[in-house]
Amino acid sequence: MSRWNAAVRTLAAGVAALFAVVAAPPAAQAAHEPRAPGEFVALQDVDPTIRQEMRYVTPHNFVGTRIAGYRQPLCILTAPAARALHRAQRTLLRQGYSLKVYDCYRPQRAVDHFVRWAKDLDDQRMKAEFYPRVDKTRLFEDGYIAEKSGHSRGSTVDLTLVKLPAKPTRPYVPGEPLAPCYAPQAERFPDNAVDTGTGFDCFDTLSHTLDPRVVGKQRAHRLLLKGALEKAGFRNLPEEWWHFTYQPEPFPDTYFDFPVSRSSLSGRR
Repeated sequence: MSRWNAAVRTLAAGVAALFAVVAAPPAAQAAHEPRAPGEFVALQDVDPTIRQEMRYVTPHNFVGTRIAGYRQPLCILTAPAARALHRAQRTLLRQGYSLKVYDCYRPQRAVDHFVRWAKDLDDQRMKAEFYPRVDKTRLFEDGYIAEKSGHSRGSTVDLTLVKLPAKPTRPYVPGEPLAPCYAPQAERFPDNAVDTGTGFDCFDTLSHTLDPRVVGKQRAHRLLLKGALEKAGFRNLPEEWWHFTYQPEPFPDTYFDFPVSRSSLSGRR
């Protein structure tokens, strides 16, 4: 019996240890997460006037759920990219506009989430808004989804302009009726951004920055954004009017995977 009791106690101790690992508090789990290098900063610490609407923390994105790795609605960038946005913001504020960021640094685990979603052809809950004219089987071939993203290098940002004073916007309600991202602005999901012809993350050729079908105020807004950011040192991706990368990138060949949270910026050397 003593041997049996000893075996039971040993087994019980092992099970308890296993549950202790599984049930480790978030703080203990976070201690093992990768941290951002010292060259990364929170944008709001560099320029608190730049508005932030971090879409991938919310379900209002082309996947329809919070994206892996986004713990807090926080824009994180390399310090040179953040300082460059600050310079652009000062110029735009004098003209009555503010920058608004939708996405900044993006962990590799978030990119992996996009890839898994793109391969699941049955999940098309957000198609009516974000890719109404694109068959989901073509997302990789057409370049809308890729296994690596420049955002993971820390110097790429997705953003738009807001006319001041900014109007409030309501939150997205999962399951609500969706309108195409290229519909007239009054018909699209409400956004206090200026009208640029399409919404953010619109998988459509109308999102090409210089698409000739985009004219008038919509084109003028795109060019205002592009001009201000290029003067600050950014380069636009021609296929996405909202996508800009600071040059030269501090980490041109490194794809990071630390979570988007304040804790990723704390306790660094």
